[in-house]
Amino acid sequence: MGATATLSEAGLVAEPGQETSCTVTIRNAGQVVDQFAIDVVGDASGWATAEPATVNLMPGETGTVTVRFAPPRSSDVPAGTIPFGVRVFSSEDPAGSVVEEGTVELGAFTEVTAEIVPAKVEGSSKADFEVAVDNRGNRPVAVELSPLDPEDELDFRLERDRADLAPGTAAFIRMRTRPRKRFLRGQPVRHRFQVFVVADGAEPLKTEGTMVQRQLLPKWLLPALAALLILLLALVTLWFTVLRPAVKSAAREAAEEQNQEIVKAAQDAGAGADQAKKNADQAKQNSEEAMKAVGLTPPGDNPAPPGSGPGTPPTRVSNAAADGTPTDFRVAADARIDSNLNRFAEFPYTLPDASKTLVITDLILQNPRGDTGTLRLLRDAGGTKTVLLEVGLSNFRDLDHHWLQAWRFQPGEKIVLAVSCQNPGDRGRCTPSVSFSGRVE
Repeated sequence: MGATATLSEAGLVAEPGQETSCTVTIRNAGQVVDQFAIDVVGDASGWATAEPATVNLMPGETGTVTVRFAPPRSSDVPAGTIPFGVRVFSSEDPAGSVVEEGTVELGAFTEVTAEIVPAKVEGSSKADFEVAVDNRGNRPVAVELSPLDPEDELDFRLERDRADLAPGTAAFIRMRTRPRKRFLRGQPVRHRFQVFVVADGAEPLKTEGTMVQRQLLPKWLLPALAALLILLLALVTLWFTVLRPAVKSAAREAAEEQNQEIVKAAQDAGAGADQAKKNADQAKQNSEEAMKAVGLTPPGDNPAPPGSGPGTPPTRVSNAAADGTPTDFRVAADARIDSNLNRFAEFPYTLPDASKTLVITDLILQNPRGDTGTLRLLRDAGGTKTVLLEVGLSNFRDLDHHWLQAWRFQPGEKIVLAVSCQNPGDRGRCTPSVSFSGRVE
């Protein structure tokens, strides 16, 4: 038999960010001088140490080792009972190694942060924001949101006013603001507002945002109307001073010329008609005299009934055009810290209707917590992935793009958000997101 081990205390209590300890008594139960290595196994091994890490004992001799537990104040270590084991490894008799088990009761702490993103939005009738709430504590919390406008000039509509957050997670809650009074023209008006975030067991948080209200009429509208009015006045002046007299003169000359031609044609036709009538009367007279000479009665005139022709009704042709359906959606990442710069966590998005084509014209990159790492946007065409956009997370908080040449994703292709997270250990996971706008064809 190699060794025996006894813990001074099997149930420990510790607070995040503080240290607690116990001792383990080791006895060499073998027949030879032995060296024993002591370490901690289990969920607490990452923040537990043994001092000293090795002891040399004569047969039958005992030694004492101090085991220290220093749990970090981080959401990665949840509150509650955490089991551990102190392993005593015999170098002379490995089969005689032993493990003594115990538990650490880790206390809970609450740490909630909140931020409005973007902090400022401009609009004439509405503005859309997101309230980003982070649970950096080691226990689940429920948070409630309450917007407030000190000047009472805005109306708010929250996507939801409550969220349940697990440790190390974040919630993004959409919020729309509308000014109660609007104006057609004038200088922009800044409306400052606050959102209070109340979490269980924590002090209420206050985060602020601003809506810049613009005039309803676009700035280019009045200059465009003035230019159009000047152009219309110039055209009217040109018509009455130059074009209309010229048109009247040309029309008068054409009418006179045509009238002379009609008069001449009528005179020619009248002369021909008189001659034809004389010839017809002479022929008729000769025919009647010939019939009378042979004893026949000349026939009377038989008027022929007038004819009529069918008409063709007009045909109307209609034409219809179809446009694409506008769409917008958001893809959020929740990537673990990774020391490998070339390893990315992927978060794909697939169009619900696989037979449609997705056209992306605008996108907004959001990094409200200022994470560190790399963000990529990929096209996944049947497993073949190509990089469309790559940007460092530390280079932006909010970044928007508008494409003159839109991205087109054929039926079956996916958009993939890939993140390589290099945050410091105390910052936690990377949670950037991308909002897309476009249409479905």
